[in-house]
Amino acid sequence: MKKTIGILGGMGPEATAYFYELIVKNTKAEKDQEHIHVVIESNPEVPPRTDAVLEQGENPLPYLIEGVRTLRGAGVDFIVMPCVTAHYYYNEIVAQEKISFLNLLNETLLYAVRKIPKLKIAGLISSTATLKAKLFHETFEKEGIEVINPNDEEQEKVMEAIFGAQGIKAGFRTGRCKEIIHGVADELIRRGAEAVIAGCTEVPLVLREEDISVPLIEPLQILAEASILMAGYEVKS
Repeated sequence: MKKTIGILGGMGPEATAYFYELIVKNTKAEKDQEHIHVVIESNPEVPPRTDAVLEQGENPLPYLIEGVRTLRGAGVDFIVMPCVTAHYYYNEIVAQEKISFLNLLNETLLYAVRKIPKLKIAGLISSTATLKAKLFHETFEKEGIEVINPNDEEQEKVMEAIFGAQGIKAGFRTGRCKEIIHGVADELIRRGAEAVIAGCTEVPLVLREEDISVPLIEPLQILAEASILMAGYEVKS
């Protein structure tokens, strides 16, 4: 049975657009009518997740719940959320709203175990909130995989690359933001990372697997493929 995907997005808008593009590009289809019915709820007014997790801003949970209810009202069969930090609120969302909800963190772990079975150390490039909340650390340690972080100085640069005036969220794809992300990835590999997790949904916009010497674990790509399969379609080979 074919299912309708609901995308709880807007965090940020470009990551949401990129995620939808991944679904379209990776669905096996020869004409428009063979693609998946997708409903996108992209609300850029959701308060910054990083600020909230660090207890420096408004709680986004009510906005996320409202978005889920909008998608339910539109008739979706399951929901995906292409924002890593927002998964801090995943358990609260599914406790309040009884709807099928693909978990980006769990799908990423399943992929890593399946595709990189000998993985023991993964380097993480993400927002500070994702680091502090240990979202990937706690998920990956279930399979005995250690997640290593940038040091404090490097993490400040990562935040600049993502959120700065010339950062990825501001629409930049080249220059300093790209150099920072590439440099941090290389440093994590030097410290023993056998794979790098693109732990913020903006990171893959400037970092590709061909840019580094180890596998790049891209949660958005993984979530897109899992969504396609859950919707009852085939992933393009």
